[in-house]
Amino acid sequence: MDWQKKAKVVAEYGMLIALACVLGYIEALIPLPLPVGVKLGLANLMTLVALYTVGGRGAAMVSLVRIILVGFTFGNMGSMLYSLAGGLFSLLIMILAKKSGWFSQIGVSVLGGVFHNIGQLTVAALVTETGGVFVYLPFLLVGGVVAGVLIGILGGIMVERVAKIIKIQ
Repeated sequence: MDWQKKAKVVAEYGMLIALACVLGYIEALIPLPLPVGVKLGLANLMTLVALYTVGGRGAAMVSLVRIILVGFTFGNMGSMLYSLAGGLFSLLIMILAKKSGWFSQIGVSVLGGVFHNIGQLTVAALVTETGGVFVYLPFLLVGGVVAGVLIGILGGIMVERVAKIIKIQ
């Protein structure tokens, strides 16, 4: 790969990571009046966009770097652990769902939202050494579906726009 192509790839990833960090910051500013800790998953929007613009490997890079940067900037080691578990588990499921061809982009996003919560609850159960945390699963599944639909719709719009930007360069 020549230096111009490498520079283009670095710029693409940098744009996706920067947008993910900004969305992570915005999400940190939005308190949701829900007792279970459901979030919109705005930063995960860029993981979905990356999956459809730069592929699974690129999406993994964007997700990992975003989780580390947002974790150090707005969170702590505990929040990073939960974000890593949820983010990587959901990304794996989204990659498999996309490759299967059975799901629309919204369906892939919904699966990502649901499995993000399952990944986080699994880590919580391991940390607390109790399965009692799964009592929150029904609430988090509903939140994951709702957030997944919203992120999937926004992701469709973003993928079109980001793809145009990437092709222009």
